[in-house]
Amino acid sequence: MVSSTGDVIAVLIGALDTIDGLRPATPLGAQSPAWWPWDARSFAFDVAPGRIEIRVAAAALPLAPLLEKATAALRAALAGTEWSDARLRVVVTELDAGAFGSEGVT
Repeated sequence: MVSSTGDVIAVLIGALDTIDGLRPATPLGAQSPAWWPWDARSFAFDVAPGRIEIRVAAAALPLAPLLEKATAALRAALAGTEWSDARLRVVVTELDAGAFGSEGVT
């Protein structure tokens, strides 16, 4: 049963992990250092009653279908929780250079 903020964040991290091309945008980069005592990806989530905001980094384009896929996965993860009807906001804060493929960025 998902009942705490920490639980819902863990469930949402799991849902976001299923979407190729998106990852939680964290202050420490894509990987948490081994010495870090908790999952730094949780810093990308703001959970409040009736509202959830998730900051993501995108590594694929186009963004619209990617975000639609993420929203569907996140909504499914929230089903049956007290946040099932929460306003969900997914904010792309970073665009990885890999999203541009072999053309790269100049």
